[in-house]
Amino acid sequence: MSAVLGGVVGFERERSGKVAGLRTHTLVSIGAALLAITSIKLFFQFPSVGGQAGFDYHLIANIIVGIGFIGAGTILRRENHIEGTTTAASLWVVAAIGISSGLGYFQEAVATTVIVYVVLAGLWLVEKYLTRDIRYKGRGIFGELKQSENPGPQTPSK
Repeated sequence: MSAVLGGVVGFERERSGKVAGLRTHTLVSIGAALLAITSIKLFFQFPSVGGQAGFDYHLIANIIVGIGFIGAGTILRRENHIEGTTTAASLWVVAAIGISSGLGYFQEAVATTVIVYVVLAGLWLVEKYLTRDIRYKGRGIFGELKQSENPGPQTPSK
């Protein structure tokens, strides 16, 4: 389930020509699902962790931390703008989809996948409407952005 759902989100990223596409998103989702399942199996095999009875969420918590590392690799600075933050966020949500799938919350995982796909594909149309010229040249949808009154440190003149 996690492979299919991660693949759906990855398909949209691949179709959009992004750094992390179909394979990356699918692998992140599968890995997160495996670690969630492993967390459950470890609990049943070793019900007391550190002397405390109860489910150990360390593996799941570390998925969230670890995915930040992969996501950071997709964020790039090009000229005067940053690219890849949406792909990083999609990797993060695909990890959550994988965790949900691994824990058996399939309805939540499927619903999240549908919402994420609609957000990525649907809002892409809105972004296309706001041309690159508007988004990256200092103008917003509400008009010109004002330059800062204090432009930063000045070099002393001689």
